[in-house]
Amino acid sequence: MKLAKLFLALTLVTTIISCNKTEGEGGTSSIEGKLYVINLNAAGDTVGEYYAMDQDVFIIYGESNATYNDKFATSYDGSYVFNNLTLGKYTLFSYSKCDACPSGQEVISKTVEITEKKQLISIEDLVIYE
Repeated sequence: MKLAKLFLALTLVTTIISCNKTEGEGGTSSIEGKLYVINLNAAGDTVGEYYAMDQDVFIIYGESNATYNDKFATSYDGSYVFNNLTLGKYTLFSYSKCDACPSGQEVISKTVEITEKKQLISIEDLVIYE
């Protein structure tokens, strides 16, 4: 009888631990948005503005990770979507031209939180310079 109770307790604890999902895939929520480009000439003047086609947008699952978990190449209208996400915080980012930065690029990012199942979060345009 004691062995049966111990087995039941261990099964219950294992079930509870395995049900705690972290940020990432396997859920029912989505994040969508658009990537907008401001094109500058050598003098820094704006020579064009448009939604980016076929440009990568990256997503980081959670707050403890600095490496991206997935990426999406924008569509012809600059749109992107990350589907099947679980509850939690997500950072979306892309790279922008930056003349004052040592690498010539800087990260433009937005962080959002999914708080409900089947939630669709539409974020403001990510604006980058080229």
